[in-house]
Amino acid sequence: MAATSTNSMNQEIQVTGATIWLTGLPSAGKTTIAYELAGRLREEGHRVEVLDGDEIRTFLTAGLGFSREDRHTNVQRIGFLADLLARNGVKTLVPVIAPYADSREAVRKRHQASGAAYIEVHVATPVEVCSERDVKGLYAKQAAGEISGLTGVDDPYEEPESPDLRIESHTQSVQESAAALHALLAERGLA
Repeated sequence: MAATSTNSMNQEIQVTGATIWLTGLPSAGKTTIAYELAGRLREEGHRVEVLDGDEIRTFLTAGLGFSREDRHTNVQRIGFLADLLARNGVKTLVPVIAPYADSREAVRKRHQASGAAYIEVHVATPVEVCSERDVKGLYAKQAAGEISGLTGVDDPYEEPESPDLRIESHTQSVQESAAALHALLAERGLA
């Protein structure tokens, strides 16, 4: 959906929102790519929000655990917020694992029902690379037996069968990954 806005020269401009959901394993590069793309979109004059999964768990979904049911609830709450923002002209970047295909599909259907654009991006980084990156130390904690239920290791991750874009972040730079996603947005009239 497009909203209209007036800039300082009293010209109407179209403000088209969308949800860009980046799914992938922990330490795949989702958040890094999202913030790189957000900067580029802001420079172009777009209204942008990044719904970082860690921040959302701290402020919006505190109290939820990591059971399948809680993960589904977390994804649905984030999906609701992303749809709300997208319908109001905001490019909403969502770097959230969202390990289950049915949860992601429910978010897609919510967007289809509201008319908001939705793009699913699979940041397809192999678990071995994610484990080496180990940005938050989760893989080391899992290997040491300090945590269990790590997505892609001892908890399932259902890869998207047909995402709108697949990014192999281990074979290209963050800037190249963000550029590929920006190109898709431009192709779809969203950038």
